[in-house]
Amino acid sequence: MRSIATTVQLGDNLRAARKQLGLTQPQLALAAGVGVRFIVDLEAGKATLRLENVLRVIDALGGTLQIIGLPSAAPENHPKSNDHGA
Repeated sequence: MRSIATTVQLGDNLRAARKQLGLTQPQLALAAGVGVRFIVDLEAGKATLRLENVLRVIDALGGTLQIIGLPSAAPENHPKSNDHGA
């Protein structure tokens, strides 16, 4: 498991995974449902990309995002989106 603390490290790791799988940037973009420009920006470490699309790329590469070291939240601590306190 790799520890990633910056967008540049994330981009470097995703580029390495793409290359290890033998994928081109256009092939990964197609598999993830994003544009090639998004892949280029992601691999360059651009900090203002949509998280939803980053997760799509990680999934297309066969990976998952795990958050380690944060306190676990009990489900009852998070109100449902349709619960308005009524």
